[in-house]
Amino acid sequence: MLMNGAEAIITSLRKEGVKVVFGYPGGAVLTLYDAVYQMEFPHILTRHEQGAVHAADGYARSTGEVGVVFATSGPGATNLVTGIATAYIDSIPMVCITGQVGNPYIGKDSFQEADIVGITTPITKHNYLVKRVEDLPRVLKEAFYIARTGRPGPVVIDIAKDVFAAKIDYTYPESVNLKGYRGENPGKESEIEQVITALEEAKKPLLFVGGGVTLSNTSKEIRRIVARTDIPVVSSLMGLGCVPGDDSHFLGMVGMHGSYAANIAMTEADLVLGIGVRFDDRVTGKLEVFAPKAKIAHFEVDPAEIGKNVPVDYQVKGDLGWSLPRFADSLEAEEFAFAETYGEWLAHVRALNQDKPFSYVKRDNIIAGPQIVETVSKMLGKDDIVATDVGQHQMWAAQFYNAREPRKFITSGGQGTMGYGLPAAIGAKLANQDKQVVLFTGDGSIMMNCQEFATAADNDIRVKVVVLHNHVLGMVTQWQRAFYGERYSNTILKGKTDLVKLAEAMGVKGYRVSEPEKLQAVLQEAFDYEGPALVDVMIPEDDDVLPMVAPGEALDNMMLGGNDK
Repeated sequence: MLMNGAEAIITSLRKEGVKVVFGYPGGAVLTLYDAVYQMEFPHILTRHEQGAVHAADGYARSTGEVGVVFATSGPGATNLVTGIATAYIDSIPMVCITGQVGNPYIGKDSFQEADIVGITTPITKHNYLVKRVEDLPRVLKEAFYIARTGRPGPVVIDIAKDVFAAKIDYTYPESVNLKGYRGENPGKESEIEQVITALEEAKKPLLFVGGGVTLSNTSKEIRRIVARTDIPVVSSLMGLGCVPGDDSHFLGMVGMHGSYAANIAMTEADLVLGIGVRFDDRVTGKLEVFAPKAKIAHFEVDPAEIGKNVPVDYQVKGDLGWSLPRFADSLEAEEFAFAETYGEWLAHVRALNQDKPFSYVKRDNIIAGPQIVETVSKMLGKDDIVATDVGQHQMWAAQFYNAREPRKFITSGGQGTMGYGLPAAIGAKLANQDKQVVLFTGDGSIMMNCQEFATAADNDIRVKVVVLHNHVLGMVTQWQRAFYGERYSNTILKGKTDLVKLAEAMGVKGYRVSEPEKLQAVLQEAFDYEGPALVDVMIPEDDDVLPMVAPGEALDNMMLGGNDK
């Protein structure tokens, strides 16, 4: 079938099952956008390319599908960089299609030329520069295959401007054949058997689940394993929801702002089963004393992660979609009395959780940040979705929101990207229009991509934005209090910006609340409103996120909070 390169791209996206693209037009991609118009392909015009890439990320995290972004050359492409890095470190499948100057002008410092392939090489799973229209179908097929298989990640396809207009006799490949890359990643049954033997020898095992469980859609297997063995569970930030937050085996998030029970359990365990985790620094604390009594078993699709941060005693390489069903089946077939063996250990860590749960100090006539999260948590169903920006509100959400299913807690983990939340919530809502999508953000984070209120309003994307407004860069001031002698250098936000007026100027309904007794009613009104809404909630500027493990300290050396403050 004869068509031009732009039409070939749109046709390929349809063959890959893409339902919507986020983007922003410009000179190098005008032919592509003409194809979007003529072929009536669903497209959301964001107000900034960073908004587009974060929206595609939120769409991908909430669905498991590949998020897709269009951007023009030069500044359009470079505006994607933060979002690409955010997706890369959290292993989010994405395809970013960028325009490049025409073939005769590449490498000549032409108008709006930037080497986006070179720029994004460290933060993509793979990338391409397409100079021939004949290569487009193969490259698109490969890009989606690479993005969604193995350890997922973003792929950039940079396309010379003249390629969009060039003609091609279009045929889409049926398969992919890449040297040195296998999308399927089976492992060795013997490695699973070794972990089962280690479990039967352990007295204090601990299951540590991460984002890989979400990405591989294997939370049901984790729940099978827990039901069979009675092993207590902790989670990374990215693993929240893989085990219900109210499950009696779940001790909470582990690490810098993890629960007391989770951090003590990690310190006392004699076997830690890391499932789809990176053992990053926010989890481990001081590496030399991380899980000091434990042997480590690591289930992981990416061999580069095994032993990278923490030495392991057992490894199970391979996709969790391969390993975890086999692991669960084998455990269910074993006659070993797991529950009886671990009963005393489980009772001990449960008692820790009951003795020192996440808590906070309540003050008269003041709304505390965690109180907002607790209130929203009780108002939402298990299939509704919460997104966050980055900072204190993010950690309070991780601590106090009861995430009961995977893909329902959407946040920037490894990169910690302020400004992520609003566009990501828009992407998640667009993919889940029958679900309530609530964003927790701060008065610092929301300003970073506040222009996307216009995207939500103009497309009637009914996200609900809850601002925990403390007039400071909360997490940074917390560190300045703890480690910098209360020298609040450039972190005070007591300016003249009115967030309610800002949102309403772009078509989003605004509310403000400062009285605790009015909080739930105002939230309910905003949630019931037939359109996007913002609730600006006034909270104290001096509340800290606790517990906290200071940088370079062991996990059991926590600054406690709430009733233990």
